[in-house]
Amino acid sequence: MAMMTPARRGRRLPMAEINVTPMVDVMLVLLIIFMVTAPLLVTGVPVDLPDSRAAALKADDTPVQVSLNRTGGIFIDDAAVTDDALTARLTELRGAKGDKVRVFVRADRSLDYGRVMTVVGEVSAAGFRKVALVSAPAVRAKRH
Repeated sequence: MAMMTPARRGRRLPMAEINVTPMVDVMLVLLIIFMVTAPLLVTGVPVDLPDSRAAALKADDTPVQVSLNRTGGIFIDDAAVTDDALTARLTELRGAKGDKVRVFVRADRSLDYGRVMTVVGEVSAAGFRKVALVSAPAVRAKRH
């Protein structure tokens, strides 16, 4: 039997474990960053939405968003559209994406109801059948 020499006894053996703590720290920081920035990427045109108790719709694919800002300007996704060109642009989109695509209409709460319904009528006239009005979730007030 060979005896261990004192020189070999002082050597350190290689560590066979991987330290995952730094990786977990980085992943948690990335998760927080994505959770904060994801809601900011959803809306393009600033609109003050009315409150509603309706539940949120499940999103399967990206819908077309028609937005009306405070001054009544119309936007399809982020592009401004005039009243006269709205139906033509929506018809063009329906031809490109099909009539099964969903359309979300987002309107500022200060707008006239007639103005919003005119735009919804134009969306319907363009051939879209899945039209939804978007609202902000209602905040329940405390009752005394």
